[in-house]
Amino acid sequence: MSVRIGTRASKLALTQTQQTADRLAAVGGFPVELVHIRTEGDVRTGSLSQMGGTGVFVAALRDALLAETCDVAVHSLKDLPTGAEPGLTIAATPKRVDVRDVLCARDGLTLAELPGGAKIGTGSPRRAAQLRAARPDIEVLDIRGNVDTRLGRVPGLPGNATDDVVEGKSNDLDAVVLAAAGLERMDRLDTVTEYFETSVMLPAPGQGSLAIECRTSDAPQRGQAGGGEGVLAQALSALNDDDTRLAVTAERAVLARLEAGCAAPVGAYAFRKGSMLHLEAVVCAVDGTRTVREKKATDGLTEVGATLLGIEVAEQLLAAGAAEIADLAAS
Repeated sequence: MSVRIGTRASKLALTQTQQTADRLAAVGGFPVELVHIRTEGDVRTGSLSQMGGTGVFVAALRDALLAETCDVAVHSLKDLPTGAEPGLTIAATPKRVDVRDVLCARDGLTLAELPGGAKIGTGSPRRAAQLRAARPDIEVLDIRGNVDTRLGRVPGLPGNATDDVVEGKSNDLDAVVLAAAGLERMDRLDTVTEYFETSVMLPAPGQGSLAIECRTSDAPQRGQAGGGEGVLAQALSALNDDDTRLAVTAERAVLARLEAGCAAPVGAYAFRKGSMLHLEAVVCAVDGTRTVREKKATDGLTEVGATLLGIEVAEQLLAAGAAEIADLAAS
């Protein structure tokens, strides 16, 4: 048996998919092959939030699974819409890596050290809103592109291909904000000048986590009807980290209850400490002028308990006026 693993063709996607494929092959004892899938998000240009958010990277991979073009798909979990896809199951969430957002700035500067009027690039309304809340005097610009392209917008960063200043292309920004997880997987953490603590910038729900998705018939049973018991299901089960699954379940439940789209300025971070699961979430006005932040914990260390925790925190956010300060339906 050879397991076909669907992936986008970007450098980051290929890197994290190959790492997952290697682990899956080692655990399952079967050969694997990567199947490149071109998604709408890879083809279209323009603002990611205007295209429908990060969900545009997911649909083609899911179609490929349902059409049996591949057997498994590896996603960045923060890209997955919260709604279930009929016929598919998130079979595993491997152990999470660093959840934090990071600043990659010229001259080794931190956010506090950047001068007034500094230009910072990000494609995320969530990051933009929290940046503006922390530094109302900076200019936040909407940018697209893969990790290398974004880093190339900041002069002097290690690994950049050119020193030429080209507006909208290279060395024209003071900094960019990216996820630590992606830079770690691509071995480019040497570009980081500041790690944002969650007190300053809460990450996207699921950030730092991967989601390994497959057809429900091939997934570990986990008490559900129609699950598989074969070699693939056993290998997928072995890759799952229970604490990560609890945390991301709580975070995604916040989004689902808020009925928030992929481009809504919502951050959430959950983690297990001892016998408790802690969750903190934030909703921001895109211009950074208003922020609502709530936190709660539970001793219900099950997926149901994690889901209820997420719903309760979302209800607190709504009661505090979250729907009035942000466009939660942003796609």
